[in-house]
Amino acid sequence: MISRNIDENKIKIKQLFKNSSDLVLYEFKTLANGMALVVYLNGFIDKEALNQHILEPLMNNLKSSLDIKSTVSISGMEETDNMDDIISAITYGNVILFHEGLEICYIFNLASYEKRAVEESQNEQVLKGPKEAFVEDISVNKTLIRRKIRNNNLIFEDFIFGQETNTKVSIVYIDGIVNEDILAELKARFKKIKIDAILDISYIEEYIDDAPKSMINTIFNTEKPDVLAAKILEGRIGILCDGSPSASTLPSFFIENFMVPEDYYVKPSHGTYLRIVRFISFLISITLAGVYIALINFHQEMIPKELLISMARQREGVPLPSFLEALLIIFFFELLKEAGIRLPKPVGQTATIVGGLVIGQAAVEAGLISAVMVIVVSISGITEFVNPQLKQMIIMNRLFLFLLAASFGLYGIVCGILILTFHLVSVRSFGVPYLYPIAPYDKEGMKDFIKRAPMKELNYRPKYIPNKYSRRRSK
Repeated sequence: MISRNIDENKIKIKQLFKNSSDLVLYEFKTLANGMALVVYLNGFIDKEALNQHILEPLMNNLKSSLDIKSTVSISGMEETDNMDDIISAITYGNVILFHEGLEICYIFNLASYEKRAVEESQNEQVLKGPKEAFVEDISVNKTLIRRKIRNNNLIFEDFIFGQETNTKVSIVYIDGIVNEDILAELKARFKKIKIDAILDISYIEEYIDDAPKSMINTIFNTEKPDVLAAKILEGRIGILCDGSPSASTLPSFFIENFMVPEDYYVKPSHGTYLRIVRFISFLISITLAGVYIALINFHQEMIPKELLISMARQREGVPLPSFLEALLIIFFFELLKEAGIRLPKPVGQTATIVGGLVIGQAAVEAGLISAVMVIVVSISGITEFVNPQLKQMIIMNRLFLFLLAASFGLYGIVCGILILTFHLVSVRSFGVPYLYPIAPYDKEGMKDFIKRAPMKELNYRPKYIPNKYSRRRSK
């Protein structure tokens, strides 16, 4: 409870914040000859607005403590007598005003702090279409979505997670299109989240993922507001997290990993071609190394004679078996990727070039590895970059198929692909089949699968997602 005495409130606030050095408590006298106290965290508020719209009016114009509302010209002013609400408001950048003789206080939203400007996405770059990306401030991200969907049915619901961090998380959807059952399931999973800190949206994803132990992502992630807006318009639910420059959408389909925003900003035929390229790249990235090892070790008769002689000549003098040779190069390639990512950009690029070209060439000339093996592993690595959303799945399944190929040849690869397919068929994302529209098959859904049909033919939202209004436009 709030005391009528300013000094008691001041002592209590200091105790709750453990006399933190960034806590500001400014006491002053109003025109009504009463003492007032403003409390805020340094660096979180607009001090000019505080002086102009709160301090000056109270010092010069307040005649009675009952006239605070009419004296202070700031919209969105709130009253409270709950100390927990006060603490929460202070941590989110609000200014708290206590006045002598009142058992309530006033909360003013004057939050203003340094934040990153809206810039182009670094991970989802496009040549055509919107280029702006989310930032770490959740209020800015909400505005970016509102600018895309100017609709009163667009709903934001806020939640607080993290016993220590009190991080704001918001879900966004369109009322009337969203599936109410999926929305209820998401909120039920939210209630089960018990954690002391949320620092990124990945923490939330791990708690609500349908297959947390699998390498398959059943929750889609994006940095672009236009992508999130498009998903929401299909009936999906978006999740925003304060401090995270990306958003999640659910439910998710496997085919979404091969779609990019630019597919819908170019001609349908070109968009279809690019999707085919991505899908083939995915298959190459997980199978090429394994197929090469299987052919070399078990099925030499399937290799053309001239090519087989050339490969045998290149492997002459290589001390390691092909299996260990490939495993070593794959490991070295992963090291190069990590070095390029973790080091500062100028140094990382230099290290990658030096490691990939100089050391690789020197190893081939020294007879430690064969040139064909370098080519095979390099192609597998390059095709991995075509589908960044599937990076984790590609790396682990490439190793899985590689080990099966080294043990059982092409039969092992076939069995591995069948296992992976069965797993994909069994996975669901919030009750929705992950392999839709292939399994189960849906004729309308196939219009936006590998083939991207013209916009005028995409008349229906994906089946199983929207609650109603599944048709995009009226007849």
